[in-house]
Amino acid sequence: MVVSVGGVRRGPGGRAGRGRGGRREVLRGLFATVAALAVAPLVAASRPARREAAPPPDTAFDEIHRGRRIRGARTTVAGALAAGAWHVTVDGRPLPLMRRADGGWLSMVDHYRSYPTPLDAARAAVDELGPGERLRETVMSHEGGHHGLHA
Repeated sequence: MVVSVGGVRRGPGGRAGRGRGGRREVLRGLFATVAALAVAPLVAASRPARREAAPPPDTAFDEIHRGRRIRGARTTVAGALAAGAWHVTVDGRPLPLMRRADGGWLSMVDHYRSYPTPLDAARAAVDELGPGERLRETVMSHEGGHHGLHA
C-alpha cells in the first residue's frame, strides 16, 4: 500500500519511493544519449565533401575541366558597372558572368544557381555543355534560342 505523507510517496515499511518510472526515465535518457552518439558519425559522413579551396576572388585561373580549357581574369575596365567584372573563356570563347545580389556568380549558360566564385560558375557552365556543344561567339543575344550554346 502506498500512502502520501507531506507530498512524499511512502511505500511499504514507510520508505520513500522514487516515484513512478525513476529507473525507466534514467535508462531512456541514457539510451537516447547513446543513440545520438552512435548516429553522429553517420550524419557527418552523409554531408558532401568540401571541394578544394576556391581561389581568392582576385586570382586569375587557367585550368582544364572535363576536357575543356577554362580561363578567367578580373577585367580592368573603368566604370561602376565593370567593378569586379571578370573575363572568362571556355575553349577560347567568352562566357559572360554576372554578379548576383547574394555575392555569388552566375553564367549565361547556367543562370539558375549561384556559385561562390567565377571559377565555380565557369565549371558549372562546362558541366551543362553537352558533348560537341560550344559557346557562341556572341552570347549576349536576347533572341532566345539555345541560351548561348552552339552545336
